[in-house]
Amino acid sequence: MTILLDSSVMIDVLRRRRGRRELLRNWLDQGHFLACCAINITEVYAGIRESEEEITAWLFRDLDYLEIEPPTARRAGDLLREWRRKGRTLSFPDTIIGALALERDLALATDNKKDFPMPDLKFAPLPGA
Repeated sequence: MTILLDSSVMIDVLRRRRGRRELLRNWLDQGHFLACCAINITEVYAGIRESEEEITAWLFRDLDYLEIEPPTARRAGDLLREWRRKGRTLSFPDTIIGALALERDLALATDNKKDFPMPDLKFAPLPGA
């Protein structure tokens, strides 16, 4: 299975919090693939500390990179519109990540399930989330 990592999980890895480095190693040992997208790279680099530059480069080098292609962008737009009609505003970055997971049938690893209300979205189990 491929697991799309949300930026919150990556930040925990960088900051050595919540046993997330070990969790990612376990997933890899179990044969899972770990993935990210441009949204993750942007969010993580926007908030890293100078001392985290090297480990951040290492982290992204070891993840599978998934392009955000036109069908994913369209699905994200459809989701934004759908949830706005329901009276709920979703963030653009979270909606792109959710649409990518849905389009590619990926499990999403996030600490913020409330930000991803899409009923068909699969979540990877996160201890302590």
